[in-house]
Amino acid sequence: MTRSDLIRTVAERCGVPRALADRAVRVVFDRMASALREGRRVELRGFGVFEVRRRAARVGSDPRTGVPVAVPSRRHPHFHAGKALRARIQTGAP
Repeated sequence: MTRSDLIRTVAERCGVPRALADRAVRVVFDRMASALREGRRVELRGFGVFEVRRRAARVGSDPRTGVPVAVPSRRHPHFHAGKALRARIQTGAP
């Protein structure tokens, strides 16, 4: 599913113009991204939790030369599916 698919579905199910659905979806995604950028977790009950985790600094290697390269510490988004979502996937429920 793409963001365009999501926008179309929201517009159809809510009976609103596509432009309004597009704005609503963008606001939700922007707010989620802002919260994650601030280091906060986003919990959607029945769906899952998005949070930012830190990857430790490490020594990697250049794949072409094999020379060791220092890889700095980084932050990355992580998603943990909620119990209800996992159950829906397992049973094939809509």
